[in-house]
Amino acid sequence: MVDEMCKFRSMIRECELQDDDILTIHINISGFSAEHGGLSKEVIEKAFDATETAFVNLVRESWLDRPQIVSVGSCCLVGLISNGTLYVANVGDSRAVLGRQVAGSRIANSSTLVAERLTTDHNVGEEEVRKEVKALHPDDPHIVVYTRGVSRSIGDVYLKKPEFNRNPLFQQYAAPIPLKRAVMSAEPSILIHKLRPQDLFIVFASDGLWEQLNDDAVVEIVHKNSRNGIAKRLIRAAIEVAAKKREMRYDDIMRIEKGVRRHFHDDITVVVVYLDNNQGWPNGGGRIQEDITTTPIDIFTFNSDNADFSP
Repeated sequence: MVDEMCKFRSMIRECELQDDDILTIHINISGFSAEHGGLSKEVIEKAFDATETAFVNLVRESWLDRPQIVSVGSCCLVGLISNGTLYVANVGDSRAVLGRQVAGSRIANSSTLVAERLTTDHNVGEEEVRKEVKALHPDDPHIVVYTRGVSRSIGDVYLKKPEFNRNPLFQQYAAPIPLKRAVMSAEPSILIHKLRPQDLFIVFASDGLWEQLNDDAVVEIVHKNSRNGIAKRLIRAAIEVAAKKREMRYDDIMRIEKGVRRHFHDDITVVVVYLDNNQGWPNGGGRIQEDITTTPIDIFTFNSDNADFSP
């Protein structure tokens, strides 16, 4: 399985990041993997760095015509399997969760399945992340406020290159931020996990899902329902929770007009990959196979500004 999330726009949802020449993580991973003789933590780190560099270069070339591009950024979540080993890398607060059968259980059911989080949420709502940001900026007590909610991302150049937000051109569109150094980084957290027969499926999703459903609830829904349309089912479950929080019905929240619904829930992208006893993986040689994966996969994206979503 190659880079699922980058095949589906790397969880990058802002329109300015849809350009094909920016979304190069998949190409970079393939290239660096060939160069280094296989997939590794170093290869993934190089791919993220190269992708960030490509976007920074694009900003430098185009920001005089599109000053707003310096404030465009996104989370990025990547999953790869090579030689029976799973690699998960992320910046931001998109998340990957593994559904795993408890060792020794003969039948996988709700009482014997556990959710295992595979990623680190780089969200300043987490105490450890706030400590990390503050430790890097001991001279600025307000530094956490400047992070836009996450401490790592692709893009958000004005929070990584202070010269941009000090420029009068950018200040026509946003208030300057008194930065001495970068607030955010594009350094990914990487987990390497040797897959086992009890590893049943992985759910990759943007923060819009996890804001409404916890890891255990997501794993239970996937386990108890048909594979066909499971990503869409998860999104509906998240919207139902969002509606309940506002003491509304699901149908009520779905009737809210475009542009307003975002105040009730975020955009949501979900990819569910079934491991099926770890069959159908690439051979892990010098290059990553281009056919993504032969294991069953279900994908759905819901834009909170889109009023069309059938049950």
